[in-house]
Amino acid sequence: MSKSYLGIDIGSISTKGVVIDENNQIKASEYLWTEGDPLKAVKRLLSALKDQLDGSHGKIVAVGTTGSARKLIGAMTGATVVKNEITAHAIGAMSVHPDVRTIIEIGGQDSKMILIENGIVIDYAMNTLCAAGTGAFLSSQAQRLHINIEDFGKIALQSTKPTSIAARCTVFAESDLVHKAQIGHKKEDIVAGLCKAVVTNYLNNVGKGKKIISPIVFQGGVSKNVGVIKAFEESLGMPVTVDLNSHLTGALGVAILAKKSNIENDFFFDITDIEFKTMGYECKKCSNNCEIICIYRENEIIDAWGNKCENGTVRVPTLTSQ
Repeated sequence: MSKSYLGIDIGSISTKGVVIDENNQIKASEYLWTEGDPLKAVKRLLSALKDQLDGSHGKIVAVGTTGSARKLIGAMTGATVVKNEITAHAIGAMSVHPDVRTIIEIGGQDSKMILIENGIVIDYAMNTLCAAGTGAFLSSQAQRLHINIEDFGKIALQSTKPTSIAARCTVFAESDLVHKAQIGHKKEDIVAGLCKAVVTNYLNNVGKGKKIISPIVFQGGVSKNVGVIKAFEESLGMPVTVDLNSHLTGALGVAILAKKSNIENDFFFDITDIEFKTMGYECKKCSNNCEIICIYRENEIIDAWGNKCENGTVRVPTLTSQ
């Protein structure tokens, strides 16, 4: 029977998943909103992936997780590989674009730049402090302008004179946007200006001091915004590649890493019928006061983390006894 591999990229805004075969070809994929509950989001993700598979994918023999909740979801799914986003996105991008030199990644709440030389990550940068250059920022402005985020990029392309928007931070951008609208700037010009502002913010923060070399690959949810793609190409003076699965690259990368690990642990979709819970508590056994996070499967503890010393490794009681 053929083998398949599951990769899950779980972020604060969106949850992505792919099932690949032994040739790294995607057999099923899904992208949905996390909605503040990664455990439920992954259950919905797994149900959607299961519905797409017709049985020809064979047995899923390894799971990989990445993203901000990778450890939590790794414990839930019995993942054989739990990797950071930089590694996962780099592997995913190089599997599709072997000659890539610069990876631009903009997600819901953070953004990254990864520099590659001879197939090796030589430098990277992340921005997790300011939301002005992320998908959440664009979604917020789309709501303010009463337009669908899916139409944001297309509207931006209608502009011939993008409005200058101060995007040093979300607060400044929003007040500037309202002011520009009130004095008569066209909606398409404001939208194009917001796309340009996201690019400017990204290059001035994440890309500061970095030597950006072509070929450039753009990935993450914001890569589906054609207005931002155009703004990047105009600012950089170089073509920017966006492939069909650019929003799934992290999940693809960690699925490939799970395959490469050669550690097999059969995965079954019936975990969607199992109850998983998390509980946090503060360890007071030393001055660290670590916040310990525990995950339970049907009231049985299966993992815990957050301790900075051995004091916090003491087994935590199950939910039924607390």
